[in-house]
Amino acid sequence: MNKKTSSISQKNCYRLNYHDTMLTRHMSTKIISWLPHLPREYITVFIGTDRSTGDALGPIAGSTLTKMKPKHMTIYGTLHHPVHAQNIHEHIDLIHSQHDSPFIIAVDACLGRNHTIGQIITGTGPVQPGAALNKNLPALGDLFLTGVVNMSGYMEHAILQNTRLSIVTDMAERIASILYTVDQHLTYIKRSPAIVLGSPTTEQKQSQSL
Repeated sequence: MNKKTSSISQKNCYRLNYHDTMLTRHMSTKIISWLPHLPREYITVFIGTDRSTGDALGPIAGSTLTKMKPKHMTIYGTLHHPVHAQNIHEHIDLIHSQHDSPFIIAVDACLGRNHTIGQIITGTGPVQPGAALNKNLPALGDLFLTGVVNMSGYMEHAILQNTRLSIVTDMAERIASILYTVDQHLTYIKRSPAIVLGSPTTEQKQSQSL
C-alpha cells in the first residue's frame, strides 16, 4: 500500500479513472510501449492483504488474473497466497532465485487526494509498499500499476479498513483486464503455463495482516 501517488518513484506516469471505457486499451498500450525490447521472464507481483478492504486490491486483482489464465506472466500474490509485509522479502528472494533476469510488474493499492480516488496509475519504476502505514519495506518493480482506493490523511489504517469493497473489486477487475491484454502481446513462451507461486513459509504467515 502506497501512501499517495507522489510517493511512487517513476520516470513515466499515466493515469485514467477506472470508469473510463478506453482504460484497458489505452493503459495496456502504454505499458506495452515500456516493456523491454528483448524477451524477459515477466513477473506480476500483487501486493496487499485480504485483512484490509482497501489493501485487498492487489490480492483480488491477482486472483482475477489467475482465472484468466495468462500465458506469459507468472503471478505472485492472490487472495489465497497474498504477498504482504510479513513475507515480501521472501517473495523477492524467491523470484530472483526462480527466474532468470525477471521483468517485474508490481501492483498495489494507494491513497491520494479526494479527486484522484478511482484512478488507476501506471508508470516505470518501483512502488514502495507499506508507505501508507509507515512500514520500511523494499521498493519493488520495473513497472507499476496502482489504484487510488481512498483519500490519504490521518489514521490511514482506519481509512483502509473502511474503504468500499465495491470500488476495490471493480478496480481490481480492470487492472487484471489491463494485464491480460498486455499478456496477449508478449512473445516470451514459458516452458509451462504461468502459475501462482508462494514462498515456502507463505502459508504459515497468511494469518498475519499487513
